[in-house]
Amino acid sequence: MSKSVKNIAILASGAGSNAQKIIDYFSGRRDISVRLIVSNKQDAGVLNIARAAAIDTLIVTRNSFYSSTDLLAELDKHKIDFIVLAGFLWLIPPYLIQQYPDRIINIHPALLPKYGGKGMYGHFVHEAVHLAKDAYSGITIHFVNEKYDEGSIVFQDRCEILPSDQPEDIAKKVQILEHTHYPMVIDQLVSALTL
Repeated sequence: MSKSVKNIAILASGAGSNAQKIIDYFSGRRDISVRLIVSNKQDAGVLNIARAAAIDTLIVTRNSFYSSTDLLAELDKHKIDFIVLAGFLWLIPPYLIQQYPDRIINIHPALLPKYGGKGMYGHFVHEAVHLAKDAYSGITIHFVNEKYDEGSIVFQDRCEILPSDQPEDIAKKVQILEHTHYPMVIDQLVSALTL
């Protein structure tokens, strides 16, 4: 017998605009629930979003994240079935990937395999795309493995870049794609889970 509600944990390091869209998307749903927000920064804006939505939060330190499996106990306590990275900048440790095989996804603000890897996040990606004078950028939603941005790709969408676009303009176009597609792709993946 499968349980009636599938629970999501969101890992985020920053302001949390994607987390907000995901929370909004699933609010009122009875089959899928955002149960926990995990951050590696005590002052991350995403924690305010979680508080406003009455979602539990957890702060992880680098030591606790990499040198212990304490996080697994917290995820278990909240009955987490699926993990979503939304601007979480640390590499996911093997114990977490092994516990949640093909149940951790990330969104990257470029069309992987281009502009991926360590240090390629946020404005660094958009600046690289701008410097390369690419005609398109976009988003890649992918499963998480033990290397940055190398897990199998679930979904991609692209946006046109005008010659006049600056990195900030590219960022805005990419963010629209993120907010449009990430919650829906999460919905499809979590809905398809058999627990």
